[in-house]
Amino acid sequence: MTANPLHILLYKTYADLKAESKRTHAGMLWWIGEPLLHMVVYYIVFAVFFQRGGEDFIPFLLVGLVVWRWFQVTLMQGSASIRNGRKLMLQVHLRKTLFPASVILANSYKFAITLVLLLLFLWVYGLGISWYYAALPALLLIQLMLIMGCTYIAAALIPFLPDLRVLLDNALRAMLFLSGIFYAGDSLPEHIQPWFYLNPMAVLIDAYRDVLMHAQWPDWTRLNWVACLALVLILIGKWLIGKLDYQFPKVAV
Repeated sequence: MTANPLHILLYKTYADLKAESKRTHAGMLWWIGEPLLHMVVYYIVFAVFFQRGGEDFIPFLLVGLVVWRWFQVTLMQGSASIRNGRKLMLQVHLRKTLFPASVILANSYKFAITLVLLLLFLWVYGLGISWYYAALPALLLIQLMLIMGCTYIAAALIPFLPDLRVLLDNALRAMLFLSGIFYAGDSLPEHIQPWFYLNPMAVLIDAYRDVLMHAQWPDWTRLNWVACLALVLILIGKWLIGKLDYQFPKVAV
């Protein structure tokens, strides 16, 4: 009897999360501590040293970083997932989408924990719940789709072009400063803003801030094009993985 792919995915995700939590003494606490540590470092650099930000900069920065890290960490880990799964591929034939999908699911679980803590912080800070929270499921779905599309494509290509992972790492470092994490998009000159919002993560970060901080609906026009882009990327990624399915185990590690 053939195993249910969903059961395999859930089991692999659970096993990976359990193994990861045992690698350090802090275990699962590090899932929360790491993003908080990043937030503290960036806050000190931009708000204290460079005197940037102003009022509400802490929630402004925290929303941007939490949203960004879900994208960045998942993409970097998922990009090597098929390459790292070569030994398992040699033992049993599995759908290769299982490897990036497992990374995406594991990091989404960790993001959900961080998101709950973020919401608690915002409520304590004084930014209460509003009717605009109804837009959150759509934002989460669109970002998940974008993560899936980017991760599938990267995971399909990197076994054959491992140097792409170095380029991806540097591209994400550049995107960190080009996605509006440390500044608002509308603070840029008007002639630059259309180019700035071609970055899908800039659109998403703005949208989360609109909902969580400003109690207003996000820009659905921009979000619609991000959703369409994400869907195209998913289709391309799944096609690539399917096309190269039997070649992945032959690629040298």
